[in-house]
Amino acid sequence: MADYERLAHEVVATEDSLRRTLFGPRAAAETLLAYADVVGAVVAPVGFALFFGNYSTFLGQAGVYLEDLFVLPAFRGQASAARCSGGWHSWPLNVRPGAWRWAVLDWNEPALKFYRAMGAQSMDEWTVHDDRAALSAAGRLK
Repeated sequence: MADYERLAHEVVATEDSLRRTLFGPRAAAETLLAYADVVGAVVAPVGFALFFGNYSTFLGQAGVYLEDLFVLPAFRGQASAARCSGGWHSWPLNVRPGAWRWAVLDWNEPALKFYRAMGAQSMDEWTVHDDRAALSAAGRLK
């Protein structure tokens, strides 16, 4: 995914850090995997959605932030992609999410087209900020 987004140079996650933060006692997010039959009727993962809870003071209820949605290029536009993305709405929250939010790189036209086809609307009046550089400089980013 980082290669596709042209951000591989920014990846610092390791298999161990992902295992600890996603599957440890205090999981920071949840992940759904999309599976498909591949060569020889072998079922294999072909995509994933990674998301976590957030909260909207405007709505007064919990929501969900989709951090990553990725499907291998050979399986995009097929049922496996729909199974992966469709799983968002069955995320096991105790309450029904008030809103789903995510960010898309402005040049990623296939993703923008996919989300528009699902009925998603762009929030063009909002600007997304990232403070990794400031946190890193202050020694607070691990």
